[in-house]
Amino acid sequence: MDLGISGKKAIICASSRGLGKAIAEQLAQEGVEIVINGTNQENLVKTQEEFSKKKYKVSAVLGAMEEASTREELLAVCPNPDILINNSGGPAPGNFFDWTEEDFLNAIKSNFTQSALLMQSVIPGMQKNNFGRIINMTSAMVKNPHLMMGLSTSARSGLHGLSKALSKEFAKDNITINCILPERIATDRQVRIINHQAKLANITYEEALKIVEDDLPAKRMGKVEEISGICAFLCSQQAAFITGQSISVDGGSSEYLL
Repeated sequence: MDLGISGKKAIICASSRGLGKAIAEQLAQEGVEIVINGTNQENLVKTQEEFSKKKYKVSAVLGAMEEASTREELLAVCPNPDILINNSGGPAPGNFFDWTEEDFLNAIKSNFTQSALLMQSVIPGMQKNNFGRIINMTSAMVKNPHLMMGLSTSARSGLHGLSKALSKEFAKDNITINCILPERIATDRQVRIINHQAKLANITYEEALKIVEDDLPAKRMGKVEEISGICAFLCSQQAAFITGQSISVDGGSSEYLL
């Protein structure tokens, strides 16, 4: 199916590896001109070279999205993106009573503020072009909170609230704003989380992984391609009437009805 987005321009945050990289590649395969980003220069250069060899139209910006200078450089490279994918790594799991004020503020900066400021920057151009697709990658923990993930859940919940409000305001401009909530996707972050669970339970990583997979209805971890596919569709012309949604991609693990 032709998604109708060939020639569009996209900024994909935190996309030198993992989930962000998969999303960037999926969009590039649809003919989208992509700008990728990451904090590790080696990973970023490697991914840019890999994509260039595949004849994708790709630019790269090194830096942390929390920094205003990084956001400014992204917008200098791609001043009027048609598509914005706000993706960010979450804080490590931990104990509520160990978290400091600085921990909470850093979580908000990483998982809310940077995304809010980027949306603030790109929406006027999307209005002018009468086209925009914004996807905020968050977490299943927003709908099904676990206390050890409280830093991530707290900050990302705020992003959901803002996204919903913005979606209602700008739907008339053919701008859609949706959130994707991944759960148990096989990424480096999940490896860290499962290692943390193994340490708490005093078991091996393999034992902890089996417990996680056995608890999932699909009996396996999700693949990054299973996220990038839905992400690309939400960026399509066909998805123009889907906005303000929080879409779980979790292999059926959600316990809530809606």
